[in-house]
Amino acid sequence: MGATNWQATVAWRGNAYVGWQRQPNGNSIQSEFERAIGALCGGDPVPVVASGRTDSSVHALAQIIGFKTPLPREVRALVEGLNHHLPDDISVIEAKPAPEGFCPRRWARRKLYRYRILNRMGRCPFRRQYTWHIRERLDEEAMHLAAQYLVGEHDFTSFRAARCMAASPVRKLISAEVRRTEDGEVQLEFVGNGFLRHQVRVMTGTLVDVGRGYRPADSIPQVLHSRHRDAAGATSPGHGLTLVHVEMGDGPRV
Repeated sequence: MGATNWQATVAWRGNAYVGWQRQPNGNSIQSEFERAIGALCGGDPVPVVASGRTDSSVHALAQIIGFKTPLPREVRALVEGLNHHLPDDISVIEAKPAPEGFCPRRWARRKLYRYRILNRMGRCPFRRQYTWHIRERLDEEAMHLAAQYLVGEHDFTSFRAARCMAASPVRKLISAEVRRTEDGEVQLEFVGNGFLRHQVRVMTGTLVDVGRGYRPADSIPQVLHSRHRDAAGATSPGHGLTLVHVEMGDGPRV
């Protein structure tokens, strides 16, 4: 019997990692999965593909990955075996056989990212690794208004990292929401069909400028039209960002 294609939903706490992709300067989520699958299959590391890259320290609640095992396995044995070989801050939630040619990056339709800001005077030791702590009160209503200017298909050159290697800076942001929670957080949620390197973190940093009163909400169109990174705000810390959900299609995007 030949190799089996798999689709798995995985989660991790990103603080100890350089991001999803293998890099020479530190340990990555991808490397951990490839080692775990190789150990489970009794051989060398097995290549793994994700629906997209995540930055250093960024978390994931439900990333989608794809890989092959040399021989068929039962789903429960695969999930339990991988979790046995993975570190405690990385987990396989579920897995299922995937059709031939399955590629999470090309089959992904939309992604939901959430950025959490602890917006109160006192810090919280239990949320330190998952939130950006800002003491001065943010105007979340102004931030939400500003975020609506980002919705739609735009050239997001102003909101991408200098080393972003994407062939095109044009992306479609489906929705953007900013809300204050009862436990002292301002949360920003972005849904899009794909994101440039650091795009969500730069959008967050720019909206925080609005929340602090450093720039007006209606300045966002000018930032977009400038197509220059210096026009946007600072890149927000990676540890406040979480990939929440990936919606997959029935085949590759056209």
